[in-house]
Amino acid sequence: MGSPMVVDLLLIALAITLDPLPLMAFVLVVASGKGVRTGLAFIAGWMACFAAVIALVLTLTGGQPPAPRSPPSTANLAAKLLIGVSLIGYGLHRHRHRYRHRRPVHDRTSNATPDAAASSRGKSSSFLTTRMDRGAVWPAAGLAVLLQPWGLVAAGAVTVVDADTSHSTTWVELIAFCIVASASLLAAELYAVLRPASAQRRLLGMRTWMADHSQQAIVLGSVAIGLWLTGKSVYELAS
Repeated sequence: MGSPMVVDLLLIALAITLDPLPLMAFVLVVASGKGVRTGLAFIAGWMACFAAVIALVLTLTGGQPPAPRSPPSTANLAAKLLIGVSLIGYGLHRHRHRYRHRRPVHDRTSNATPDAAASSRGKSSSFLTTRMDRGAVWPAAGLAVLLQPWGLVAAGAVTVVDADTSHSTTWVELIAFCIVASASLLAAELYAVLRPASAQRRLLGMRTWMADHSQQAIVLGSVAIGLWLTGKSVYELAS
């Protein structure tokens, strides 16, 4: 994996998989009555978003990176810069308002729903969670789409613009991006399959811990990736 984009993709994938909000919702999905099945549906919807974004980008670029210093290359760097600045701004905004938006105590119990995580992204998922409560599996995939950290996904999309699909290693890098970005969900699902007796209790306990530290994680991830993209984009635009 030696292409220039691999480090960027790895950092973005790590930020995505460590985002606490989707994982908090996924823990509740796994802890439901049809936990393993709904968990798989959630992961399917989650990874389908990555596959769709990558496919769209490669379709637009033809699988070839833009020539250096060409108008498309400059436009892509400008898009990276804009996304980087936006992520920094989002992280700082969450940092300033972290006390105002603290969760109430009753929202940290095992009776909470994934709506809490979804609402923090400004989206309503009450219909989907109601359907899951009735035993439906497909809404879990829709919930995964709602809970995508789309700012980070956009950062991944502008990075994939540099992909050269004529090299087999590029496909390995893209697949690795999807796997790493889903690693925390895959680990929780595997744990629920292998240790169903203890998984629910421990995963819900982990969710309580994440609820207390979610703001810090979001701020750190957003600002870190934003600074990386901003600094690298400014350097490449100036050089």
